[in-house]
Order: sequence, then structure tokens, then C-alpha cells
Amino acid sequence: MKDIIVIGGGAGGLAAALKAHEEDRDVFLVEREDELGGILGQCIHNGFGLEVFDEEYTGPEYADIYIERFLEAGIDYRVNTTVTGIKKHDDVFTVITSSKEEGIVEYESKVIIMTTGCYEKTRGAIQIPGDRPSGVLTAGIAQRYININGLMPGKKAFVLGSGDIGLIMARRMRLEGAEVLGVAEILPYSNGLNRNIVQCLHDFDIPLYLSHTVTDIIADDNNNLKQIIVQKVDDDFKPIGGSEKTFDVDVLLLAVGLIPEVTLIEDLDVDIDPLTNSVSINQAYETSVPGLFVAGNALQVHDLVDKVTKESERAGLAASASLDRSGEAKKEIHLKSGNHVGYVTPQRLDLNLKKEMPVVALRSKQEIEKAKLIIRQDGKEAAVFEKRLTFVLPAEMTMFEFPLDEVTGTGDLTVDLEVSS
Repeated sequence: MKDIIVIGGGAGGLAAALKAHEEDRDVFLVEREDELGGILGQCIHNGFGLEVFDEEYTGPEYADIYIERFLEAGIDYRVNTTVTGIKKHDDVFTVITSSKEEGIVEYESKVIIMTTGCYEKTRGAIQIPGDRPSGVLTAGIAQRYININGLMPGKKAFVLGSGDIGLIMARRMRLEGAEVLGVAEILPYSNGLNRNIVQCLHDFDIPLYLSHTVTDIIADDNNNLKQIIVQKVDDDFKPIGGSEKTFDVDVLLLAVGLIPEVTLIEDLDVDIDPLTNSVSINQAYETSVPGLFVAGNALQVHDLVDKVTKESERAGLAASASLDRSGEAKKEIHLKSGNHVGYVTPQRLDLNLKKEMPVVALRSKQEIEKAKLIIRQDGKEAAVFEKRLTFVLPAEMTMFEFPLDEVTGTGDLTVDLEVSS
């Protein structure tokens, strides 16, 4: 019987495991890949660590720091081990694993922390019409081909989606000698960080087509990618006739969104938030299933790994503290998304945990140069919390500490973003 099992050995899992271990908990970590570090191993660009270390590292360098700390701590773990199921009976979780070395093994624990990351949307998820040739792949797969396997997916490329991975891979393809004809984004603004727009597109003269999408894919006689058709879209995201642009390419990289990976816990009857496509949590990162915690990109897609690390550290500490609160009834109110807010976490606030100041995260629905963040209770006009913000962008997660001890009522709270002059 373990105190805590951490599922996922990337940046989030390593951080959560280390914090729980520092609290003298018996921690066990499971990772399905053959190495710890997760996706960081293929992210050879820099930009990692500025918030955590005040220094800039590449992905592998950032991962190595935490892997070294993890190994020095002597935490028990398994790699090349896939979790195939999770069951709960009474207050005990059973984690079913499968590996080539050990076969099927079951582990028991009182608490689980899910840090399983996220996965990429594919062509099928966005239903691009046209032929189905080789040469259409996700940006993350292309990144692995180039940075890990040393393989180039093509010589003339186009990228659909302007999130950070799309921008980074546009630059990576150019650096490796490919011609990158452009990046299309269906929204009227980029979903990537401003620094990536500048460093990956502007610095390499790669065109960015906002309010555009791919509307056709054309194969040659050998079923290899030959051309794509890109069109401008209207406010309802419908293609505008007469706006077609044809690009001769042999590779189309899709960077059209990420989805939190929480399929493992579907059988546990966990409350899901459709706005995040992940679980609903309280300020301790605990789900509606007592003892089950979720953090990092499995909870919400972050724009920086530093934020994944910090969030997972908080989850590790909270999971450890929960072992001393066994049987304590929750007293929860809801935290809801309001005007101009795409989603907010945590979705629930346990009033018994007022001493632990919640870290609230949200994504805005639009770009706002000057904004006022307001939290109201029971729909009342008076605010229980206000904060002024500048340059609020959908591509960048907004995070702040919320003094829950100032909340006196038990009604639900709503988070609004208002445009200020």
C-alpha cells in the first residue's frame, strides 16, 4: 500500500512526486515511456525555466534538473509501464499496470495524482475535407521525427494552427532547410505567445494568415500530399467564396489544439467540466472523487511548463495534506466563468480550506488591453474581489491568488472580465 501514486513522469509528475516525498509520504510514480521527462525530451528549443529558475533552458535541460532531483530522492518508480485501469473500493485505489518486464501488476494507494498531460487533435477531430495522403501529421509528431529520430517529414511545408507548437515547428522546419509557405489560424488572433510569434514567424518572414483555414487537401498519383487550399473565413468560421489560395506542399502540420488526457479515470464517475474538457476540481486540485487529484496539462492546457511545475507542486502538497484530513466533509461553493471568460479553475472552492489561498487560473475569450477582473457572489453587483489586468490574451493563462477568507456567504461566485478605458 502506497500513500500516493503519481501517474505520469513528465514535468508535472516529477514536481508533484518530489513535493509529496518532501512531506515524508511513500510515493510511487508510473511512466509509460522508456524515460522520465515526458514531452520535454523533444522540445530542444529554449524558453523553459524563466519563472522557476530565473534562467533559460531547453526542454531536455529543464527535464534533467527534475529527473536528477527525483532520482536523488530515491522515489520508487516504473518506466515502460502503462496504466490500463483505475478502480476504487471504499477509500483505496487500485492502479492496474502493464509492462513487458513485469506483466500485469496492481498497486494500491490512498491517493492518486494524475499528471498525464494532453494529446493533440488530429485531422479527424476538425474534419478537413479532401484526399487522405501521406504528409499530413500533427506538429508534435513532426517535432519528434526531427528532434528525436533525425527525420524530415517534408521539404515544402504549411502549418495549420498558430498555437505555440505550430509556431515553433514552423521555425524548426525552416531551420532544417524546408520552405515554410505560411501558418493559417482560423481565429482572428494567434493562439501563441507573442514572443513565439516574433521569434518563429517575424524573424523568418513566415506569413501568418489570420481568419484562414485549410478547406481541401489534394494528393498526387502516388497518394502523397501535393496541394492544400486555404480560405478566409467569416465571423461564423465559414469559408468565404473567392478567397481560395493554393499552396504546393508536401507536408501539412496540424497544430489545432490539445486535449487533456483523463480517459483513465472515466470509470470513476468523475465530474467533468466541458469548458476545459477535463475534470472539475477544488482549490486543492482534488476532483469530485475523494483522493483523486489532477494537475498540469491533464487539468488544463498551459502555455508554459513553469506553470505546469508550480501547479503540480501545489497539487503534491495538497495531496499529502489530504491524507491527514481523512473523512472530513467538504463544504463547497462553485466558481463559474462569467463575461469574457472562457473557463476558470478551480471550479469548486472548499470553504473548509480557507487558510490555503486558492490559485485561480482562467483564459479570456478575447484580447483585452486593459481589463478589470471582478468576482461577485450570488449575482450581486458588489464585488468580493477586484484586480486590474493589462494585455489579457486568450493565448496566455491568467493566474492570481484569491483570498477566500474574505468570502462570507455560501453562494456561488462568478468571475467576470470587464473592458476598462
